[in-house]
Amino acid sequence: MPQDRRNAPRVVSGAKQALRGLERHTEANGGIAPGGLIPTGDSCPPVLATGGVSEILTPVTTTPDLTTFDLILVNTSAGKDSQAMLDYVVAQADAAGVDRSRIVCFHADLGRVEWAGTADLAAEHAAHYGLRIVTIARPQGDLLDHIEARGMFPSSAARYCTSDHKRGQAYKALTMLVAELHLGRPARVLNCMGLRAEESAARAKRTPVRYDRMASGKGTVRQVTEWLPILDWTVAQVWERIAQAGTNAHPAYAAGMPRLSCCFCVLASRSALVLAAQLAPALAAEYAAVELRIGHRFTKALSMGEIIAQANAATEAGEGVIAADWAA
Repeated sequence: MPQDRRNAPRVVSGAKQALRGLERHTEANGGIAPGGLIPTGDSCPPVLATGGVSEILTPVTTTPDLTTFDLILVNTSAGKDSQAMLDYVVAQADAAGVDRSRIVCFHADLGRVEWAGTADLAAEHAAHYGLRIVTIARPQGDLLDHIEARGMFPSSAARYCTSDHKRGQAYKALTMLVAELHLGRPARVLNCMGLRAEESAARAKRTPVRYDRMASGKGTVRQVTEWLPILDWTVAQVWERIAQAGTNAHPAYAAGMPRLSCCFCVLASRSALVLAAQLAPALAAEYAAVELRIGHRFTKALSMGEIIAQANAATEAGEGVIAADWAA
């Protein structure tokens, strides 16, 4: 007899693909999908698995069941967002009765292109909670070396700074940490990142929880769920959480920088780049030298030479630079 679908829940865009993959993934996990969620595509909200598909969760309020993961990886740049996120994730894990030994911090060491003391501060934040931290740098050299080798700076269309120096190194950490578990089955991994919706239109389109197919590969070794726990937080909430946590923020914020990305991010506002050139003139000079050697401008609209000239003019005039935030 045909199934009566009149009272069945409406399947949102992308959910059919998730449903087709349910059997394959649940069989590999003793009847439950990674983290209690059916793996989904980027466009599909996570679906709660309770022996069957019973509910499509609202993305804004979705929080994974931390008790179902073998490893909780917290990505930390030592910036304000990952700093606040770390405190929140630890608090949620403690409330759920998850031992902190399951939580590991990861820092992608960007070398000289990141603000001085960043790696040490990331380690300090992890130590505050008694957590292990894994720090990995791209072995072929830092981002400035990479730029010179490629003969071009990153751009919004070619963000190899993110793919090679951050995400690629995070995958190495996942491989190492999962191998240490010796589970004899695919490891369930929760990958936590401190992205916030108000930072850009692209981030506002992200869902708080999704099955990460790229990080999971075939899913036979690890099955990775991405969690963006502070996606809907405001910057005021971030600073309030940091104050409650009692951890130290990087001094670049007190100096006026709105973000703690690379000192000179190609997506940053002009004012932020000028302030960065005032705060890190030696590094700015290294960027300018690379720019001249490769014959490629820092961005299409702005050269590092122009940034340095504006920074020097402001310094000579005794003018303060107010750095505007940027969307990225």
